Order: sequence, then structure tokens, then C-alpha cells
Amino acid sequence: MSHVPDITLNNGVRMPQLGFGVWQVPDDEATDAVTAALETGYRSIDTAAIYGNEAGTGAGIARSGLPREEVFVTTKVWNSDQGYDTTLRALDTSLEKLGLDQVDLYLIHWPMPKRDRYVDTFRALEQIRKDGRARAIGVSNFLPEHLVRLLDETEVVPAVNQIELHPWLQQGDSRAFHAEHDIATEAWSPLGSGKGLLDEPAIGRIAERLGRTPAQVVLRWHLQLGNVVIPKSVTPSRIKENFDVFGFELDGEDMAAIAALDSGKRLGANPAEADFT
Repeated sequence: MSHVPDITLNNGVRMPQLGFGVWQVPDDEATDAVTAALETGYRSIDTAAIYGNEAGTGAGIARSGLPREEVFVTTKVWNSDQGYDTTLRALDTSLEKLGLDQVDLYLIHWPMPKRDRYVDTFRALEQIRKDGRARAIGVSNFLPEHLVRLLDETEVVPAVNQIELHPWLQQGDSRAFHAEHDIATEAWSPLGSGKGLLDEPAIGRIAERLGRTPAQVVLRWHLQLGNVVIPKSVTPSRIKENFDVFGFELDGEDMAAIAALDSGKRLGANPAEADFT
């Protein structure tokens, strides 16, 4: 069994704090990657319709032989399927590809404010949860301004907001808003997507002192902040390295040194402006 700590979402569902992401993993490689992750001890898998690898992900979950209730599965509705009826159909498609009757968490992938469909889309998610086809529902890439509208116009508080979050982009305003409203913060691109974050000297010094890798230090930073985190890799050794983050702790000076790296640098799109399908 995994030794990953759980967090309790605002509807009582428990979610592992460390999960395995499959963004940019080709479908024909996803099965082996997911299998390796589950063998390592991960018990949370994060995919999305747009990733094109739900079938491979589902095959990896099935191959593991683990009881369904031991694997927390997240997927997301893509922008082109936003809207009430299209979202309901999109989940049908995702469940068929995954080979599942239910996901543990279903997210709206982007708010797409210029198209103004995310409120109707979230109402579809509310129905999906009511029907038992998702145990929890939430959003991804939503800014506080988008969340405020959901809180005003829908009935269910999102359980999770999955956002770009790493030491260069620490999202203090969003994290504070989430904490105020009991929304879990989940970090995508937690290691900076190979764009040089792990070469930061401050992170390297901490890693050297602790006998850890820079990636392990950054993942530990996320966990100690209370973030849910979903690192991605297709390399078995890296999958194991990213999982081995529970045998050490960062001290106050370490946390402060990493906090000082916050520059507001986005590696992905700005959710206030993103408009793509």
C-alpha cells in the first residue's frame, strides 16, 4: 500500500496529496507509465480528454490489478466540449476510454471567459456528481474572479482548483482564496516543465545539503505548503525519484529560500486571456 498522505476534500472525499500526471505522455506509452507509477506506490492518476491518453491510462489502471477504490482517477472536460449537454456527453466518452463507470474527480480544464460557458459547464458537473459518475468536481486554471462567479451562480463549491504552480509562480492570491473557501490547491507543472527551475542555485544548495535531488526538494516544498502535486515522467527511475519525498523535511530557512524565487513567471497560458479549443 502507498504511504502518500491524503487530504480531505470539501465534500469528505479523500485524495492522495501526491499523484501521477500523464500530460504529454502518448497514449501508447501511457499504459506502461501508469503501470510503473502504480507499482511504485502512486494511487492518484491525473489525465484529461485533450491529452489523448485516457485509453492508455485506463489500460494501465486495469493492468495494475489494484481494486478500483484504491486508485483516485481525475480527468477533465476540454474547452471545445464546454456547455451543459456537451459536457455530459464528454464524460460519457472519457469514461468509455478509461474503462470506468465513475471518476473520482472531474474538472473543467480552462475557464475560457471570453466564451462564457464555464457556469453552464459547472452546472453539468453538479449533475454528474449527483448522478454518481464523479465523486468530486472541480476546476483547473480558474482565477479567483472566475471562482467568485461560480460561488455566486452555482450550488457546489469546487473541491479542487488545479493551477500552474511552482517556485517561480507561487500563486499566493489564489492559494489564499482557495484556503478561505475550502478549495484544495493542486499544482500542475510543479517542477517547472524542464524550463530551468531545477537549475536554480538556491534549490541546488538545499538538495546538496539534504542529499536529495532538486526535483525532490521542490516536490517536498509543495507538500509542506499543503498543495496537491502531480509530477509527470515516463522514466521509471524518475517516477520512483519523484515518489521518494516523504523521508525528509525542509526547514524554515529552506522554505524561505524557495519562497524568494517567486517571480510571477508563467510557463503556460494566462487563464484571464486563454481562448483555445
